[in-house]
Parts: sequence; C-alpha cells; structure tokens
Amino acid sequence: MILDKVLEKYVDRFNAEDEEIYRQEIGNEQALDWMRENVPLFECPEPDIEEIYYFRWWTYRKHVKKTPEGFIISEFLPDVPWAGKYNSINCAAGFHIREGRWLRNGRKIIEDYIRFWLRGSGDVRSYSTWIADAVWDYCSVLEDYEFGIEMLDDLIANFEWWTKEHRTDNGLYWSIDDRDAMEFSISGSGFRPTLNSYLYADAAAISRLAEKAGKEETASRFAKTAEKLKESVQNNLWNGDFFQVIPAEIDCKEKCFIACGTMDFEEIPADRNVKELIGYIPWYFNLPDAGYEKAFYYLTREENFLGKAGLRTADRSHPRFAYEVPHECLWNGPAWPFATTQALVALANLLQNYRQEYVSKEDYYRILKSYSESQHRITEEGKKIPWIDEDQDPETGEWIARTILKDGGWMPEKGGYERGKDYNHSMYCDLIITGLLGIDPSQEPPAVKPLIPEDWEYFLLEGVKIHGKTYTILYDRDGSRYGRGEGLQVLLEESIQI
Repeated sequence: MILDKVLEKYVDRFNAEDEEIYRQEIGNEQALDWMRENVPLFECPEPDIEEIYYFRWWTYRKHVKKTPEGFIISEFLPDVPWAGKYNSINCAAGFHIREGRWLRNGRKIIEDYIRFWLRGSGDVRSYSTWIADAVWDYCSVLEDYEFGIEMLDDLIANFEWWTKEHRTDNGLYWSIDDRDAMEFSISGSGFRPTLNSYLYADAAAISRLAEKAGKEETASRFAKTAEKLKESVQNNLWNGDFFQVIPAEIDCKEKCFIACGTMDFEEIPADRNVKELIGYIPWYFNLPDAGYEKAFYYLTREENFLGKAGLRTADRSHPRFAYEVPHECLWNGPAWPFATTQALVALANLLQNYRQEYVSKEDYYRILKSYSESQHRITEEGKKIPWIDEDQDPETGEWIARTILKDGGWMPEKGGYERGKDYNHSMYCDLIITGLLGIDPSQEPPAVKPLIPEDWEYFLLEGVKIHGKTYTILYDRDGSRYGRGEGLQVLLEESIQI
C-alpha cells in the first residue's frame, strides 16, 4: 500500500512512547500487523489530524478483548467497579460499532460484540445507547443485512423494554443524567434529548431492518413510532431556539415525576433551564425537520459552547456553569470527547443534509482541528505525546479526571493507575471518513462530499472497504501528487496503479 511506511512510522513512535500497562488481545508488538490488515490508511496536509487518526486506531485495537463469549470492545483498559461482566460498559457501544465497521477484517469482532449486548451477558440497558442504529450503520457499510435481520427480534425486545419502563403519556422517555453517562449535569434528570434521540434512531433502524426482512407490518409500526417520537421531541424539547432538557425528579420505583415536572420552559426553575451540548444530539440521527437549525448559532460562540481547547458541555453563560462538585467526572461545563463526537457528527449531518446559514464547513474543520489538538498531553519530561482520556478543561486542555485521580494517589476503588489512559469513550476515525472526507457508504460506488478546507491540496484514504469492495479515495488539486489526474477520485483497488 502507498501509505504503509506512513503507518509504520506512526506505530513505531506510538509504541516507543507508550507505557503498556493493561494489555488485552492485541499487544503493541502486534499493532502494526493488525492495523496493516484492518485499517484504512490516511494522509492529509494537517499533521495533528493525520497523527490522531492513526493514534485512535492504535488505541482502538487495545480495547479488543477476547472473552468466553467471544470478542468485546472495552471502554476502560483497567477494571473499574461500575463495569459489567468482563469489564464491559455499554454507553459508548454505538461509537465502538460505528468506528469498528471500517475494519476490513473486523466482522467477527463487531458481530461477537453486538451479540454480547443483545444475547450474551452484557447489560445493554445499564446506560442509554443507540444499539439498533449502530447495527444498521454496520450493515450499511457491508451492504449485507442478514446479521441485522438475525438480531431484529432482540433489537425489538430492547426497544420495547425502554418503552415499558421509561415512556410516559406525553410520548417522551425519561432518563437520569448519570444513566446517560452524564453525571452532575446542570439540567439533571428528566426528559432529555439523549435517550429520546437514541430511541428515535433505534425505531427508525428497526423499521429499515424489518423492511429488509420483508416484515411490512413491523416496518410500518416502527416507522410510525419513530415519527411520533420525532414529533414529541420537536413539540416538547424545543425551547424556541434549542433542544433542551425538561427537568424532573425521577422516582424510579413509582415511575413518577415531581418538583420540576412542568412541560413549560417558562415555568422551569432558572437553575436547571439550560442549553447543553446534548441539544445537538437530535442531528446526530437526522431527527429534526427543517426549521430548527438556529440552534447551531450557539455552537461557535465563545460565550456559549466554543472554548479555547474544546466544546463545553454546557453553556458558559449559565449561572451554574461549572458549579463546584467534589468529583472528577462532571458534565456541567468540561469538554468530553464523547460529547464532542456527537456534536461533530451532528454538525456534519447538518452541513450535508440541511439548508442553513448559521455554520459552515470552515466551522466543522475548526472544531475538528481543535478536537485533534486536544488529544495530547505534556509528559512530566516536557514531551508532547498523543493522549485520549476522560474530561478536559475547555480553556486549557488539561485532562481533569487524570489530574484529580493522580493527585489522589490513583485509588483502586476509582479504577487505579492511569484509569483514563487510552479511554475508548468517543470516536475519531469515523469523523474523518464520514465527516471530513464526506464518504457516504450507503451508495456504490460511495458518494464523497468532503468538508475539507479550501487550501488543502491533497488527501488520500487507502484501503477502505465498502459493500465488499476495497476503494482508494483521493483528492489531488493539480494531479501532481498521485499522478491520477486532477481533483477527486474514487478508485477500485484492483484498478489502481500509482
């Protein structure tokens, strides 16, 4: 492959800089061969974006874990007390599957992992997640829906559990911020854009899979369910210019709502009536109809979400922004790669699928570049190395949880030494493939609508497998870099001679 030496350079450096503390199925010495066999290779003119693309594949393979039930993908490398069996945690499973769908030889890993959540001992409802939507995304890259059809009854059963346990008469689902993996938020628990968007996406995915299976009644029923949930989100969670939480104190046993149980934003107490980054999650799944795009006005404003070193999870102008809590994991303002991932997918979908004038592809690139730059750490020796961890100070880029845990002596009950190192709680590589490069795997050959800057003269994505065929996708402004002519090229691998 053209970029094999580029891959080798990065892997050798990452291995040399790494403290391999918690080894699972694929150790550092196997990383190069594994990535060579599985990962689409990439080059571009922006060093941080190129570096972090390889770094995040290099860290992803660390989380491939073999269990008696097959392969799973972990979130933390060290065991943490709040995890399920085999140290599994489901909240980022949608990211794990969407990212892993690009592995050329990853079918057993991803399908074992999905079966673990739906048929094995994994607790798929420990946290909220979007499992059916992720299965659809996975099948769409393969253009093989048999696996999704096989899982259809399990996906329906999961959806029906949420409906029985969490849906109320207003058509919305309630969730607890901690069970959305977003503890100590400003808005707190209630009717949140998180779970409601996830279940909209799951209902739509179940409908599409049922249609593929020839189950017309099921497809129609879930299409209607998705449409009704969309209407409930738009009618109730929209506060004139933003999707927000309707707070409520949840009595889980009685399934009732007290205190802030009003559905009128004008009546919600000011201390919990807040814009949060989760307000962009509906666009992650293309949920909103046209007409709601004004929410993106706030995304790029420094007084709201745009920090110097990342996207804040809450509006900085709110009086309870970054309120004091003695805990290392806070969603009241710090930047989280999890939330930044959701916002970037939402922003790419907005730019590709909606007409609006609030943000541009330059904004997408600026936020992506900031996200790339943030994935570093300065070592005690003063060396800057790639790093992915938990939450960050959105102004300085400091890894907040790491600092607190280190200063506390790496307590075992908190996960021990370097708990958050190589944290697999977000995406990056899919943001490059489907976002920055604009590759749509639903078509063959794939449609490509890049969001790259105007001054980029080239990019190359080599060995990306879509619908069972392997493609190289490149852009060469004047044709001099790759010798294949000017502009954008989508090439089948067997036809390439560069």
